[in-house]
Amino acid sequence: MTTAIGAASAAATSTPGTAAEPTHVDVLIVGAGISGIGSAWHLQQQCPGKSYAILEMKETFGGTWETHKYPGVRSDSDLYTFGYRFKPWVGAPIASGAEILKYLGEVIEENGIGDHIRYGHRITACRWSSDENRWTVEAVRKADGVAVTFTADFLWMCQGYYDHEKPYVPDWPGLSDYKGRFVHAQLWDPDTDYAGKRILVIGSGATAATVVPAFAEKAAHVTMLQRSPTYFFCSENKNELADRLREVGIDEPTIHRVVRAQIMYDQDQLTRRAQTEPDAVFEDLKELIRLFSGNPDFQFEPHFTPRYRVWQQRLAFCPEGDIFRAATEGKLTVVTDTIDRFTETGVRTSDGTEIEADIIVAATGFNLSVMGGIPFSVDGRTVDWGETVTYRGMMMTGVPNLAWVMGYFRASWTLRVDMMGDFVCNLLGHMDDIGAKKVEVALRPEDQGMDILPWIEEDNFNPGYLMRGLSEMPKRGDKSEWRHNQDYWAEKDAFPHIDLTDPAFVYDGQRATKREAVAAE
Repeated sequence: MTTAIGAASAAATSTPGTAAEPTHVDVLIVGAGISGIGSAWHLQQQCPGKSYAILEMKETFGGTWETHKYPGVRSDSDLYTFGYRFKPWVGAPIASGAEILKYLGEVIEENGIGDHIRYGHRITACRWSSDENRWTVEAVRKADGVAVTFTADFLWMCQGYYDHEKPYVPDWPGLSDYKGRFVHAQLWDPDTDYAGKRILVIGSGATAATVVPAFAEKAAHVTMLQRSPTYFFCSENKNELADRLREVGIDEPTIHRVVRAQIMYDQDQLTRRAQTEPDAVFEDLKELIRLFSGNPDFQFEPHFTPRYRVWQQRLAFCPEGDIFRAATEGKLTVVTDTIDRFTETGVRTSDGTEIEADIIVAATGFNLSVMGGIPFSVDGRTVDWGETVTYRGMMMTGVPNLAWVMGYFRASWTLRVDMMGDFVCNLLGHMDDIGAKKVEVALRPEDQGMDILPWIEEDNFNPGYLMRGLSEMPKRGDKSEWRHNQDYWAEKDAFPHIDLTDPAFVYDGQRATKREAVAAE
């Protein structure tokens, strides 16, 4: 891993205090997190003749797994599906942040990806020119403040969907009055000593589900204050099928492929049941909580009965039922209410309950950041992503030669990274075959009059960060081609059959079918 990082850092340097010479690549990948690393692997494997670079704002790889350092940070997806399809996962299904970073580092080192990463580069602008059929990307190298210019024929945006520097903190009354330590989980300093302290965690989603049981191991007591409850799925942190296959001597690539298929089948069945019989699914989830908490009389009202349907937000995975064991053992108190105000010693809730705490941790989620908040322009026109329409959640009308990786939230994010890797590489190969320099998506004649709607239906998927920033997201149509439907099980069959000659694709200003006809003459 050291070799890969060292090579990347060396490649990023130039004389301090001077503007670096422009660098041109066929494909520029933005972000060296799980999306960017996976996309780079696919590009190397499927388009070996393409030159590429990865621009990363941080000083190392990992994205989300480098940002979050709070106690107990772990995946809330199993690593058999959250890991890449090309790199077998051999550990427990739910992995720590450190284990995931190790896995990503191995992918970088084993495939020479580090030579292509430019760490510590903050992008300040992306400009497309139709005269040159290329992107110009301006960045500042953080180490010395030097302005750096890259040009690229194609942009592959893998920077994620939220602001890594400014998390979401509500405007709570009296926050400045609080005399203890207040921190958002996203900004947690791992050197903080919380042993023997009273800790208040505000929130109830995946972050809270992770940090609460970790705090409970050393804190004097933990209180979780939630506005509304979350659905939890409790399970052992192991996969019996994987363990059995290893026991009988099956090779790891085969285990990885088979276990991925098993998990995705089970998730599909659970999703379908959640939509058709949500009450029955909730009863099953309750039974798992009773089992893993060790309390057959565990009380679900009022703190563990959500107000939304089970499929509308991501299930919070709870390995070994750790958060419920903490509650059963008296290490955790749950309060369901809203905040009236902060006080010098803690928080007062709307019903007058006083919660005193030495440390208050906000697990209140993210601020949405569409395209990393980078200013984009096309032929001098500023791009407003909220005015574009998305093609399958990865390309946007009016924005040429660009793909955006937006993964799944109900299924593992990385499943879409792999599928989009196939799609983008197929698209680049097709452009080479027909001699096209520019591709964009556009509504077809049969799409005229189609309803143009927000990115996703609120009753389909409605986490707070998405609802707060929905107007900033690209729009969707009412046809499957013009939306990101968050349904891996439908897309896994549709993606391999995307027709690159469909009139939705416009090559060098001509619709695909017309372009093909001209090329064939």
